[in-house]
Amino acid sequence: MQPLLDLLTGRSEEPTLDRAALELARIEYPSLDIEPFIGILDSYAVELSERLAGRSGGAGYVEVANQYLFGELGFTGNAGNYYDPRNSCLNEVLTARTGIPIALAVVYLEIGRRLAQPLYGIGLPGHFLVQYRDADFAAFIDVFHGGRLLTMAECFDLARQSSGVPLSDDPRMLAPASKRQIVTRMLHNLRGVYFHRRAYGKALQTLNLLVAADPHAAEEYKQRGIVHLQMRNPAAARSDLETYLRLAPEAPDRTEIEQRLRALRSYQAGLN
Repeated sequence: MQPLLDLLTGRSEEPTLDRAALELARIEYPSLDIEPFIGILDSYAVELSERLAGRSGGAGYVEVANQYLFGELGFTGNAGNYYDPRNSCLNEVLTARTGIPIALAVVYLEIGRRLAQPLYGIGLPGHFLVQYRDADFAAFIDVFHGGRLLTMAECFDLARQSSGVPLSDDPRMLAPASKRQIVTRMLHNLRGVYFHRRAYGKALQTLNLLVAADPHAAEEYKQRGIVHLQMRNPAAARSDLETYLRLAPEAPDRTEIEQRLRALRSYQAGLN
């Protein structure tokens, strides 16, 4: 997973988004062969290019791309089983042609990258969109709902609806996400799914990557400490929880974490 780590830590922007997402899927599928799925995206780009013959401009591209991906190929959002980890794994999204917003966005973005289209990921609170933007045409594309086009006002409404928070109309919410931000958000999604399913070994893998991505993110150490507790790794749990309190000395749950640490220290003292 070195290219993925290089991207997450900011050491390199060279890894493409599709390869980083497929490396991430190896948490769920350790023996995953990435190349066949790169080939699928390559073939989609070729097919779409042929359908674009004689069409020019952003509006034409988005219309043809949406018809091909959502109409012809049938890519769609998986609302019925949203928290299945397969919805976050690009190999499964390409196989089943269904997934969560950010994984579907990766498909759309990576096909567009192959065709040199000005497409950007937009990480709204609670939802993820794609934006096409050049000097003559701009549109927000909701890949989870069949590629419907949204205005800026509709994006803000969608953010409020998806997050359940009364957010203001802040244009900063519509800023393009970097590759690193997209992959980090995918990691957070998988971490949440694995916590919910009590798949602590896989949750630990996501948290190791998140800590590597931001060694000063106090919350990731707390979450990893809790996973270590569940996996009965007291020394690792103690280390992570102590790091959490050191990085977040004013943490609102400090009293609770200190109680856990006292219990861990007593337990470890009893082993000596």
